[in-house]
Amino acid sequence: MTRSIIQKDFKRNRYIYLMALPVLAYYLLFHYQPMYGAIIAFKDFTPAKGILGSPWVGLKHFHTFFTGPYAFRLIRNTFLISFYELIFGFPAPLLLAILLNEVLATRYKRVIQTLSYLPHFISLVVICALIKNFTASTGLVNDIIAFFFGEKARSTLLQDPSNFRTVYVVSGIWQGVGWGSIIYLAAISKIDQQLYEAAIIDGAGRFARMMHVTLPGILPTIIIMLILRMGSLMSVGFEKVFLLYNTGIYETADVISTYVYRRGIIDTDWSFSAAVGLFNSVVNFVLVVAANFISGKVSETSLW
Repeated sequence: MTRSIIQKDFKRNRYIYLMALPVLAYYLLFHYQPMYGAIIAFKDFTPAKGILGSPWVGLKHFHTFFTGPYAFRLIRNTFLISFYELIFGFPAPLLLAILLNEVLATRYKRVIQTLSYLPHFISLVVICALIKNFTASTGLVNDIIAFFFGEKARSTLLQDPSNFRTVYVVSGIWQGVGWGSIIYLAAISKIDQQLYEAAIIDGAGRFARMMHVTLPGILPTIIIMLILRMGSLMSVGFEKVFLLYNTGIYETADVISTYVYRRGIIDTDWSFSAAVGLFNSVVNFVLVVAANFISGKVSETSLW
């Protein structure tokens, strides 16, 4: 009986399954197949001996990392940058979507949406170059600071370790707030309009409708997005940090991904870098599972 149902379903949706094949092949080839190489984290890998021929060393590389001088700094920086992005960056697209939903002028709404989407399509290299130019001692940001506080207030922002996280998070919000709001706008559009009409009849103002109709209506979407975001709480994008940081601000800017790059690509210490990367991945996996479990218990909304 079950086999017959599966056959009928496959026959009825065969074109959909065919369309999904390239995506499945992509994930198998570029995401699952490389997992085999993760075993070098437990070996003293050399290209001459290969993955299978290299000797096992157990947890040696993990012990070296956690007892080394950089482990605490790397974990702290990675966590803090991701945490600040979660606290300030996660609500930003949601807030923008809710505010856009309240804009009645269609043309004005479209202009705001277009302007907020544009930064997403700008190359990260270009954005980082703009950030460096704007935050230089003679850049636009310092010109504004000097205008209000005098020439003595000028400083090279990205040369000061205490400024890196702020610059990173704020620029990330600017680049992604518009694009991130799309999924929330789509969720808002699915809310039954009769709920808004009933709220208006009951005398609810705009703020009350946002709090008691819009937010509850998109709460499942918010929870799913939060669970997915928790999966990268211990991950910070390598490219942006690499393009912005320098040796003078390693104390606050150096994260696990950049450290793995230096040890693995530059120093060719492949086994050690694989161990650090594997630790990072395991932590993120545990965070996703934990967030999903808690969400399922509290709100009955979860990924699985």
